[in-house]
Amino acid sequence: MLRRRYIPTMWDEMDRLQREMNRLFDHYDRPGSSLAGYPAVNVWMNDEAAVISAELPGLDVKDLEISVVGETVTLSGERKGDDLPKDVTYHRQERSAGKFSRTIDLPFTVDSGKVQATLEKGVLRVLLPRSEKDKPRKVLVKAVN
Repeated sequence: MLRRRYIPTMWDEMDRLQREMNRLFDHYDRPGSSLAGYPAVNVWMNDEAAVISAELPGLDVKDLEISVVGETVTLSGERKGDDLPKDVTYHRQERSAGKFSRTIDLPFTVDSGKVQATLEKGVLRVLLPRSEKDKPRKVLVKAVN
């Protein structure tokens, strides 16, 4: 009996390539992987300012840098790894260490001279006041007779 050999079509190969790419990039979306969004942040705002709250447990203030340019805020720093004796190996390692950088774009220009930041119990809180020239203004409407 003659068997027909299956020859994949171009679309079969594209599907296979897509599955393989998804498998590769799924690794980077997991918590603890080097490319996952670290630090985790919350951002809220009103007409006057924005506030960024970021989880940075175990980070020292001297290992943290905040920069503000226009409407872009960048949190960067370095998270130190564990100091382990030389004769041990990890059984499980889920907390990553190393340099990080997280950039947040805001919908308004920040008054960089009035930015305030505090780090308390591993939570960074950054107050970003809106620039006076960028605040909404009320326009007085005059009646014409």
